[in-house]
Amino acid sequence: MIDFRRFELENGLRVIIHEDTSTPMAALNILYNVGARDESPDKTGFAHLFEHLMFGGSEHVPNFDDPIQMAGGENNAFTNHDITNYYEILPAQNIETAFWLESDRMRGLKFDEKTLDVQKKVVVEEFKETCLNVPYGDVWHHLADMAYKVHPYRWPTIGKVPQHIEEARLEDMRAFYNKYYSPNNAVLAITGNIGTERALELAQKWFGDIPSGISVDRQLPQEPPQNKLEQRINHANVPMDAIYLAFHTGSRLHEDFYVTDLLSDILCNGPSSRLFKSLLKDRKLFVEIDCYITGNIDPGLLIIEGKPSKNVSLQEAETAIWQELDKLKSTLIPELELQKWKNKIESTLIFSELNVLNKAINLAFFELLGDPDLINQEVQHYQKISVEDIHRVANSVLTKENCCELHYKAQAHAQGELPEEV
Repeated sequence: MIDFRRFELENGLRVIIHEDTSTPMAALNILYNVGARDESPDKTGFAHLFEHLMFGGSEHVPNFDDPIQMAGGENNAFTNHDITNYYEILPAQNIETAFWLESDRMRGLKFDEKTLDVQKKVVVEEFKETCLNVPYGDVWHHLADMAYKVHPYRWPTIGKVPQHIEEARLEDMRAFYNKYYSPNNAVLAITGNIGTERALELAQKWFGDIPSGISVDRQLPQEPPQNKLEQRINHANVPMDAIYLAFHTGSRLHEDFYVTDLLSDILCNGPSSRLFKSLLKDRKLFVEIDCYITGNIDPGLLIIEGKPSKNVSLQEAETAIWQELDKLKSTLIPELELQKWKNKIESTLIFSELNVLNKAINLAFFELLGDPDLINQEVQHYQKISVEDIHRVANSVLTKENCCELHYKAQAHAQGELPEEV
């Protein structure tokens, strides 16, 4: 059980505090309710670009990393479709350094044309290194383009094309900052060896007088149900063929979210999972195979991906996957098998919650979802899943008409192309 206190400052900043005296460390996590889904189709990659700009210096801090390192800590950030998240972990006695730094760049981030140009080059280079110049690097450009037609999940977090980043203007970035980087659009979580009253005092001291921003009116288009198989073959300069099957799933708050997550583990999470054991270990049709869910706030995807063994065709590999899916859908799985996966998830969650930073990140995210106490309820959500639930969701999700099928066909000297802009 993770005990916490929740507060809200007058400017709208939500504050979650968890005291843990078993560690000498403390973590500060600040989540901004903005991600790639908040971008325009012709200006993608901005949320990720802005994450980089946030480390470029603020009104009183020209270099963000130096004070953290001087205080014996470390910091980092990540952006996805739904959120942008920044965190620091330090010896507890030095945690005020993190309050100072995060509040300063919330109230007075400084960036100019020179800073923007530097960060644009960094992000464009990252785009090239991770998407264009590595095998299978453009997979999410293809899958997102196939699976989503109207929802902004139809482009990856890094953006559709490098040109969108290259053409970003200073006024675009300032408008982005003013719209999304305000207290009322953020969640601050503090965990570790710091008293609740002290943590609240520091939150009020450093963030309390920052003016509230405008309320973000998010009206995203709802993705219509898919009703036919989507297929694409990508001839690319990759070392071997690969297959990706993407199935639409519910949102993060959908009643079947935990069932779908558990289903993905049953299919392929380690040597005893169904796809791994049957297709890789026993039949040796694959050299790699995996299954996972995206876990997006809005309706996401369950992905099965694999690389067939030498002399196994993509068609043979795909047929074998569907045979295993049909087996799962045709009969109820044994209770013992289901309980094994429940126990594994429970163990994973418990070990994860021993980490002071994980608790800060999760508390902030669950607050964004509407209930930070979800951090204490997840094990129960998994444990109450029945074999009938797995059977029902498997038959609902794992269907041809709900599937996007992407094949990478290895072809020497060919280059994969990003999907055309829409």
